Amino acid sequence: MKKNFPVRAAVAALIMSIPLVACLGGAEEAHEEGDGDDHADEEAAEGPNGGRLLKDGDFAVEVAIFENGEEPRFRVYPTRDGKPVDPKSVKLAITLTRLGGEVNRIVFVPQGKFLASQSVIEEPHSFDVEVVAAEGTRRHVWKYASPEGRTRINGEAARAGGIETAVAGPASIGETRELFGTVELDPSARSEIRGQFPGRVVSVTKKVGDYVTRGQLLARIESSESLQVYPVYASVSGVVAERNANPGDVTGDRALYVLTNPSATTVVFNIFPKDLGVVRPGMKVDVQTQDGKAVAQAVLGDYLPEGNKEAGTALVRASVPNRSGALRPGMALRGRLTVNAITVPLAVRTEAIQPFRNFKVVFANYGEDYEVRMLELGRSSSEWTEVLSGLKPGTPYVTKGSFLIRSDIEKSGASHDH
Repeated sequence: MKKNFPVRAAVAALIMSIPLVACLGGAEEAHEEGDGDDHADEEAAEGPNGGRLLKDGDFAVEVAIFENGEEPRFRVYPTRDGKPVDPKSVKLAITLTRLGGEVNRIVFVPQGKFLASQSVIEEPHSFDVEVVAAEGTRRHVWKYASPEGRTRINGEAARAGGIETAVAGPASIGETRELFGTVELDPSARSEIRGQFPGRVVSVTKKVGDYVTRGQLLARIESSESLQVYPVYASVSGVVAERNANPGDVTGDRALYVLTNPSATTVVFNIFPKDLGVVRPGMKVDVQTQDGKAVAQAVLGDYLPEGNKEAGTALVRASVPNRSGALRPGMALRGRLTVNAITVPLAVRTEAIQPFRNFKVVFANYGEDYEVRMLELGRSSSEWTEVLSGLKPGTPYVTKGSFLIRSDIEKSGASHDH
């Protein structure tokens, strides 16, 4: 049953669970004969082989999942009046409907004293079950729920608990390398403004630190040849970094003004010798502040001709626009990039993976229901982990807050008995 909790309540109080049961026990069942005799049992009975006992008059089947030392499969023991019935005289089929709508139809063959499923029963052993048995002219049908590793959390509680989801699919997985760099003005950000003809400076209009726009008047010069006064305009927009003229000065080799564009910044990264073989121009790098806050994603340029002799590193530049003005030349930044990357067909966020019993798991999400998925894992990085089996592509799963789901399931005391 769902419960509603105030958003401001503690996260632990917000999370609510459905009591879990053993894979084949603890839920109501309904069965019917060919003559239409339907009824429901309050509690599931356990058979002599530790499975769930389903009765219909004098006929019964005991359904168990056997997995001692082998892959899990159904074993079904038919009886009449408590005495074994020859499995060869019974035709049996089981249909499993899993969370998310997946349907497994299980076929059986006689094997000694029981009927054995031909297919392995994949984890989790959590499903709605329909058992159909035919012996002679009689047909028996039982239906029951067998949830495991499952909980239900309403949307309000999930949002308050910080639960987020994503869809499982392909991802690029590689090794993460960390770079260290310093902010510099882009070489293209510097412009020198000179007089067209030599002469005497009549007036100047801007001082160091002023922002000017392209076409704005910066100075007036009296030409030494024509004695005519001509204007000097800004050829670009930017900030005055240098002013090398005052009224009365004579123009020389130095620029009258040096303008810089503070939004055109780059980060020059140090590349240590151990990384020279894998860090290449054109790679994408996530630029961060020293405390890990994201700045931008940039692309590494070519290696610079000069290196950092003091540090013994090579240097590579990455353009990082400074539209907000937060970056300043000399500021230290970090970069993170992925090397030796390979694209895998199915992966999940590494932060989503949780330990559960003897498995590594994520939690599938359908509406307000969350259910464990046991995984076989492959390659891994700090961001992504490859999934080899246990999860189907396109499955929605919990990425953030997965530890809350695990805690909610574990506190319910779910077992894994068959």
